[in-house]
Amino acid sequence: MTTVGEQLELLVATRPSRATLRLPATDLVATASTLLAAGYRLALIAAVETPGPIRIEYLFTDGPPDQRIELEVEVDRGSPRIPSLARVSFPAGRFEREMRDLFGIEPIGHPQPRPLVLHQHWAPGWHPMRSDAGPQPPMLSDAAPYPFVRVEGSGVYEIPVGPVHAGLIEPGHFRFSVVGETIVKMKARLWFVHKGIERLFEGRDATAAVALAEKISGDTAVGHCLAYAQAVEEALAIEVTPRGNELRAVLLELERLYNHVADVGALCNDAGFGLANAHALTLREQLLRLNESVTGHRLLRGGVTLGGASLVSLPQPDQLREVGDHVRRLTDLARSNTIVMDRFTGTATLSAEQAMEIGVLGVVARASGLCFDARSAHPFVDSPVTFRPACRDTGDVLARFLVRCDEVAASLDLLSDYVARTGPLTDVSVDRGLTSAGHGSGIVEGWRGTIVHRVEVGPGGMLERVKVVDPSFLTWPALPVALADTIVPDFPLANKSFNLSYAGNDL
Repeated sequence: MTTVGEQLELLVATRPSRATLRLPATDLVATASTLLAAGYRLALIAAVETPGPIRIEYLFTDGPPDQRIELEVEVDRGSPRIPSLARVSFPAGRFEREMRDLFGIEPIGHPQPRPLVLHQHWAPGWHPMRSDAGPQPPMLSDAAPYPFVRVEGSGVYEIPVGPVHAGLIEPGHFRFSVVGETIVKMKARLWFVHKGIERLFEGRDATAAVALAEKISGDTAVGHCLAYAQAVEEALAIEVTPRGNELRAVLLELERLYNHVADVGALCNDAGFGLANAHALTLREQLLRLNESVTGHRLLRGGVTLGGASLVSLPQPDQLREVGDHVRRLTDLARSNTIVMDRFTGTATLSAEQAMEIGVLGVVARASGLCFDARSAHPFVDSPVTFRPACRDTGDVLARFLVRCDEVAASLDLLSDYVARTGPLTDVSVDRGLTSAGHGSGIVEGWRGTIVHRVEVGPGGMLERVKVVDPSFLTWPALPVALADTIVPDFPLANKSFNLSYAGNDL
């Protein structure tokens, strides 16, 4: 019988597309460290209840080509404890704190095992993802204030912002410690609207739950729905045709397009250049109307289905050329404004080393020189050979702005290629009720970054566990790091250049 070490050595040497390694908790840290050193990324940690012990799944990914290794560890449900990976992986520490809040699993050796998801007003000892949690107890009315780290010294003062904001955004609290106008430290406090999304999936029919996946984060309906659909399809061995994947790719790029255009305008607006924002909003409206003609919904809901996609129409080449012309005029307008470029340059810099250590994804990572993109690492469609992820290396607001501009151009090129391919507008491989069972994962490059879903489907096609990882969950900790030594008036620029999701984070 081979040992865990021998099995791991074989996996690292052969790098299979899919593999599961069951191991005792005592081997977890060494095994995870080996995978990280071999270039794998810790994409997800999910706790799964069983009739006996609690099972914890660690999903490590790499690519291209697409590779996924799951480590599987069981812990006693009566006293669930697991060795912490926080000292070898910053993202792991965040996942562990989340599990501690929601499942009561204690990460032994964690350097900061304080609550993450559940605020101090939640009753201690109540873990809402446990099947035996019972009804929610009353919130504590006499809870102590959150223990923000106080920065002290001559001239230091605090600026509290939120959690309720003046704009139409979700709640988040930002606590600034400032000297003059310079930010010494900023702490972001999130999870004011924990919705229990993952629990809402449980017990639902896998087909019916597509609508819930679309609503995880409203501006990322395609990204989350596609990651969910891929996970279910892998779990149930459903094959999606090349045409079905082409239609899905069209939707994914349309979603990327309208969101990046909006961000380009909003960044200019925060620098006082409202004219560019007006152009961007006009173009965004044009793109939303195009979305509606493609799926019947301005946010592209209803296009992705289990087993494929169903569209009403495809964008026409002349429409894409017109959008491209508008985009070029918009970006040229923004880049010709010396005040805007001056405000962007050197502001809120995140180095490649910081981005790597924190584990950031998407636009933020690619602006700091980390050119990871799931469209290349975990492809689901044959893209043009000319496709290259947009990447910059200065890590400032300007780099994040330029990555968005480059991604808009790349999305238009991809769309022009996809819509030129012939085939039906509807291509769905599933035309009957789901009856089998299994588990699987889906990985999609959403417009903010890499989205990962992991599902377990029980008999009859009923969902037993769905774990969701929005890229914002892994990228939010980088915003305070980038803000160090940035002036307070530049916070809106820095924040918008990240443009992270509250909804995708506060599941």
